[in-house]
Amino acid sequence: MKVKWGILGTAGIAAGCTIPGMTQAENCELYAIAGRNEKKVSEFQERYGFEKAYVGYDALLTDPQVQAVYVPLPNDIHYEWVLKAVKAGKHVLCEKPLALNATETQAMYDAAKENGVILMEAFAYLHSPYVDMLKEDVKSGIIGEVDYIETTFLTQGYTEDFRLHKEFGGGAFYDLGCYCTTMILTLAEACDVAWKPAYVKAVAEFTEEGVDMLTAGIMQFEGGLRASFNVGMNLGANSNARFDRLYVHGSKGCIRSDVEYNQEGELKYTVVSEGKTLERKVHAGQNYALELEQMNRCILYGEKQHVTPEFSIANAKLMDTVLKEIGY
Repeated sequence: MKVKWGILGTAGIAAGCTIPGMTQAENCELYAIAGRNEKKVSEFQERYGFEKAYVGYDALLTDPQVQAVYVPLPNDIHYEWVLKAVKAGKHVLCEKPLALNATETQAMYDAAKENGVILMEAFAYLHSPYVDMLKEDVKSGIIGEVDYIETTFLTQGYTEDFRLHKEFGGGAFYDLGCYCTTMILTLAEACDVAWKPAYVKAVAEFTEEGVDMLTAGIMQFEGGLRASFNVGMNLGANSNARFDRLYVHGSKGCIRSDVEYNQEGELKYTVVSEGKTLERKVHAGQNYALELEQMNRCILYGEKQHVTPEFSIANAKLMDTVLKEIGY
């Protein structure tokens, strides 16, 4: 069995990541594409072989053949179109961050529940076996009791982009920080630590337009676990395109990883435990394909969604706290 998918928008993330994932997912059918630009819609239909193409998002939502909808629209209109989709009876996979605040996030999940459909936030990297292996090592106690997590995600090369505009929900923290906060919460859960930090402190560097280009924060959870993050869209033009890092410290050792978020192929990280150095390796498939396959199993067979409403709401609350701290 396959799920018939419609896509609201011709965004780069759809073309470069999610649609290729859909073509690889065994239980996924590319059925309909919708956009506001007729030329782009036609190009997507021709390129990927969509059966249906619509100019305007509403037209796709009225198609009874569409079972599920992927939303890769700018951050500021996720709320509007997710609500329209779930009220039309469509299951929804929506790009991260799901909403601009926790109040909207809660309302979106409430609407999905009321309409008997599944809503999942699209954190493709969380479906990777690399993350599963990290969690298993943390749970196993190989590095002892974890007391510190640090993660960094820095990029460059932004010119004309919605991420440079505050009114569209742009900025480094909305775009990149959500990766770091979800990684921290994922590993905190592996440590049996509740998702709500006892305190959060954060600072940011802003553009003249009021968009954060560099944001850093620290937090402490009940029981003493501390975490920190650094995210930015302002690496120098002569440097590498991006920099990613994960470090987890425990009472018996640590985990060190330079694997970039959302990667596939042969991935590895290092575990240092009681003086011994171990190299972990895992082969990861295309994360977006894994994400779509899991979402489709939820729709077809009632499997529990990997990125749960409770997790997304907890992350949205944490993001709200950081955004308040930096005055965004």
